[in-house]
Amino acid sequence: MSETMRAIEITKPGGPEVLKPTTRPLPVPGSGQILIAVDHAGVNRPDALQRAGSYAPPPGASDLPGLEAAGVVAAVGPDVTRWNVGDAVCALLPGGGYAQYALTHQDHALPVPAGLSMAQAAALCETFFTVWSNVFVRGRLKAGERFLVHGGSSGIGTTAIQLAHAMGARVFTTAGSAEKCAACEALGAERAINYREADFGEVIAAEGGADLILDMVGGSYLPRNVKALADDGRLVQIAFLEGPKVELNFAQVMMRRLTITGSTLRPQSDAAKAVIAADLATHVWPLIAAGRIAPVMDQVFALEDAAAAHARLESSAHIGKIVLKL
Repeated sequence: MSETMRAIEITKPGGPEVLKPTTRPLPVPGSGQILIAVDHAGVNRPDALQRAGSYAPPPGASDLPGLEAAGVVAAVGPDVTRWNVGDAVCALLPGGGYAQYALTHQDHALPVPAGLSMAQAAALCETFFTVWSNVFVRGRLKAGERFLVHGGSSGIGTTAIQLAHAMGARVFTTAGSAEKCAACEALGAERAINYREADFGEVIAAEGGADLILDMVGGSYLPRNVKALADDGRLVQIAFLEGPKVELNFAQVMMRRLTITGSTLRPQSDAAKAVIAADLATHVWPLIAAGRIAPVMDQVFALEDAAAAHARLESSAHIGKIVLKL
């Protein structure tokens, strides 16, 4: 291996144009870490937030963007027991995915599921870790419950629809066009609501209310989500595209015994992420290997075209995941 690698760095906070090619020293794996020769890397909303200067990497993480990747183990650090050089893996990263090589903890990597390409495998971890931990662990979704996920055509949305449907829930979602709604229903949504044409609250109320809502919009959606919940319903917040501040009548929360919670993945401990990875290996990776679930792929960009990839992500024109090819 060379002592340097190609990468994309954030030259200053700003729009997609601040992403520029650079050369960096090759990372060296520490205790419990593996070095991945990246084949493809996923592009996600947190990458755009970091680029804009509003989502700093946790201490010790690479300042390069990129929270998921797929490739081959190129080196292992001390105390690594799970992986060998040459193993094909996909992994959740603390950062650094937009590069030829990236480090992660050995327990945050999973085998590339049988039948998936490296491009597909690179689209798994950030969304599947997020959806599993928020929908099934924090949100406690059960078979037969009514589940509403906003942004159904996003990477999170397409993953949540498939997983919830596979687990026996009744799935509802919102999207912004007829094309996106059709794509969501093809993935298993019972009803995809075009939010430009219908009020999701009225649709869900007619079904008895949502037992669980997964939301990344925030802002004006917060009071509407609370109203759309069934008694004893749960709202899980994972992002705030409209902003985190709003006036909300909490009397409804008390009177109807509602739960409002949320999380963000990147700052969680290595141990917490390892538990999520183990759950995915047990409950979800067999579904992927069996062909019951697959990442929905939108577009593949070359690493040097990361700015164009971010522009597409922020246009919200995509359906599914965007990845970079190294």
